[in-house]
Amino acid sequence: MTADGAIRFSKMHGLGNDFVVIDAVRQAFLPTPALVRRLADRHTGIGFDQLLLVEPAARTDADFRYRIFNADGSEAEQCGNGARCFVQFVRMHGLTDKTELALETGTGLLHAAVTDGNLVAVQMGEPDFDPAALPYAASGAGPIHELDVDGERVRMHLVSMGNPHAVIPVDDVEQAPVATLGRAVGSHPAFPRGVNVGFLEIQDRLNARLRVYERGAGETLACGSGACAAVAAGRRAGLLDERVLVELPGGRLLVEWPGPGHTVRMTGPATHVFEGTFIP
Repeated sequence: MTADGAIRFSKMHGLGNDFVVIDAVRQAFLPTPALVRRLADRHTGIGFDQLLLVEPAARTDADFRYRIFNADGSEAEQCGNGARCFVQFVRMHGLTDKTELALETGTGLLHAAVTDGNLVAVQMGEPDFDPAALPYAASGAGPIHELDVDGERVRMHLVSMGNPHAVIPVDDVEQAPVATLGRAVGSHPAFPRGVNVGFLEIQDRLNARLRVYERGAGETLACGSGACAAVAAGRRAGLLDERVLVELPGGRLLVEWPGPGHTVRMTGPATHVFEGTFIP
């Protein structure tokens, strides 16, 4: 915090999924939903998909606490693109010189490491295909679940990556009704806490294309946890290999998952845009 009470922040992005990142270790800051919404406004605020907060860790086995707030003011459990930016932020601002970090999140520890240049690899945890993990208030063991959305039967995979994902297979991701169907599925009563909705086009066993309508933010240029959920769904269906390049509107992520009993590893860039201050 500056002498006039302004809060310092960094603007960053991971493949166009953009963030405001705030150091709450060396300055006092506790966001309210109303403040997050005001700052997220792209016309009258700073503009971002999510606000990321760096806090001291409460756990002895963690380096920092990692918190995520969506543009609508709600707090999220997980954000893979944000984790990569978080790691680069704490190193860039001298909060640590480590290249491997353990981050405390609302769903447990997240491990991340700087690999090469501005690339960061994040161990996103093992995917959970139990519908109750999202939660999903409907019957059916899967792996494909069907949901009635405005009279249309939507076929989808359900995956939790610490946050909830519905992955919808499509033939052409460019033509997918992301804005309309994504919003309708994301706010469907069957998902009492909402869900991130991914539209997955599998090109071959090594390549996939994805667009994601994120809970609390709308369609973003990239979604790291969504890419992990999509690859996990494709692997479970026997359609993808262990190592997959996922093309999102903002660029490519490498997602690796050996299979059950293993964590999903996601690698991608983290880009610093500018520094700034705002008055809360």
